[in-house]
Amino acid sequence: MKKFPKVLLIAFLFVCAIGATFFITLHEAQKLAVPQAQSTAGSKIDEIMEYMDYYFVDEYDEDAMSDAAAAALVDANGDRWSYYLSAAEYQDYLETVNNAYVGIGVTILTDEDAGGMRIETVTAGSPAEAAGIQVGDVIVSVEGQSTLELGMDGTRDIVRGEAGTSVHMELLRDGETLEVDVQRGTIETPVAAGELLDGGVGYISIVNFDDRCSNEVIACIEDLRAAGAKALLFDVRFNPGGYQEELVKVLDYLLPEGVIFKSVDFQGNEETEYSDASCVELPMAVLVNEDSYSAAEYFAAALQEYGVADVIGMSTVGKGNYQNGFVLSDGSFLNISTGKYFTPQGKSLTDVGITPDVEIDLSDENYTALYYSQLAAEDDAQLQAALELLLDKIA
Repeated sequence: MKKFPKVLLIAFLFVCAIGATFFITLHEAQKLAVPQAQSTAGSKIDEIMEYMDYYFVDEYDEDAMSDAAAAALVDANGDRWSYYLSAAEYQDYLETVNNAYVGIGVTILTDEDAGGMRIETVTAGSPAEAAGIQVGDVIVSVEGQSTLELGMDGTRDIVRGEAGTSVHMELLRDGETLEVDVQRGTIETPVAAGELLDGGVGYISIVNFDDRCSNEVIACIEDLRAAGAKALLFDVRFNPGGYQEELVKVLDYLLPEGVIFKSVDFQGNEETEYSDASCVELPMAVLVNEDSYSAAEYFAAALQEYGVADVIGMSTVGKGNYQNGFVLSDGSFLNISTGKYFTPQGKSLTDVGITPDVEIDLSDENYTALYYSQLAAEDDAQLQAALELLLDKIA
């Protein structure tokens, strides 16, 4: 007869012991639960919190548990576009959709070799510019705390604050140490930027379709046309989308008379929005990539379906639901899909996205450089392909 190896025998006995322990623990838990058996909690989460409050032996953060439970509850609905934000996260979200924040007006990157956070950009007209801060300066400390120890998020949290207050920073510039006090203010982040390229191509980068998008995009187009633009190139790569009303205003300005947006809400109510006859009659193209979302990919789809623009780049994400947000009683935020939208031709983008007219990929290195706005135009294969296409049309 085969015998168990000694190690397996010990393991078997150990498992038996654990099983007995588990049974005893479960038995005791069942006995403890009797006083709470008639719980009147309104939901499973409430019921769990009752048990935690009554029996849990250590301290716990009830707010943190509630936020985690709420986030998990929304995630479990299977819709990747619905989400929950804690009250603190919601305040950050508001800064994003308002394209404005309270701070000093710089962007930073960690530079361990230099000993701090290197300043990548300084917003024109910002408190940082007024204080003499320059691109390339390295923030070594804020309010006496090392930025390397704080990290990106920690540094940002201290630099930002209430408008009108000041933050003390120690900088390194060309080997010299500088100390500055910068007064915080409200900074509006640009949504669109335009540039007239060689050959008369007006290039317009659109960061998102949130607040001020339509005004800034239309202003860029008008400025470029006044400067002699013969074609327009829109760049919505890495654009996460935004508000329907901002998208519709831009499409109405660009497109001739016709349908520009269709949607159906959770109650089955259909809505169709139209463009008037006024439009921009110039050759157009749109740059998209794997991180063009929502309103950004819809923008490209509408121009493509009307036949007024070619789409260049890579297939987009494929989002076809729209969301509405609800502020909860504790200041947290619930954002859930409440309807579906369709292109002017009635197509859903869900899990499909936009198929470019000209498909061109970037190397991982160039993709990353583009994300950080560090890719030279001559190395941007997608941009160069779009320029070649538009220059041919102009000629």
